[in-house]
Amino acid sequence: MEKVLALLLVALAVAYAVPDPRGVIINLEAGEICMNSAQCKSECCHRESSLSLARCAAKASENSECSAWTLYGVYYKCPCERGLTCQVDKTLVGSIMNTNFGICFDAARSEE
Repeated sequence: MEKVLALLLVALAVAYAVPDPRGVIINLEAGEICMNSAQCKSECCHRESSLSLARCAAKASENSECSAWTLYGVYYKCPCERGLTCQVDKTLVGSIMNTNFGICFDAARSEE
């Protein structure tokens, strides 16, 4: 009987030791502080200004402002959701200065 109780306690200890699927460094939820977009579930690490902390945010929806790409992994405007395209002038200077903003649109819908 004591062995069964000890085995049950060990099983409970192992069950509580299993890590939470939400990450501390990666797999971050919206609103959590990040340093790079690769850390976020949404793949967008967003900051309001150069002095603000970057936080994970949802990707841009249709007709929202967006960034096509960034060199640093932190966006001032998040990239578009899957299936949408960021209509923007893609220049190297815009990527370096992080000023290459555009508008998300559905390319499939605009072809109709």
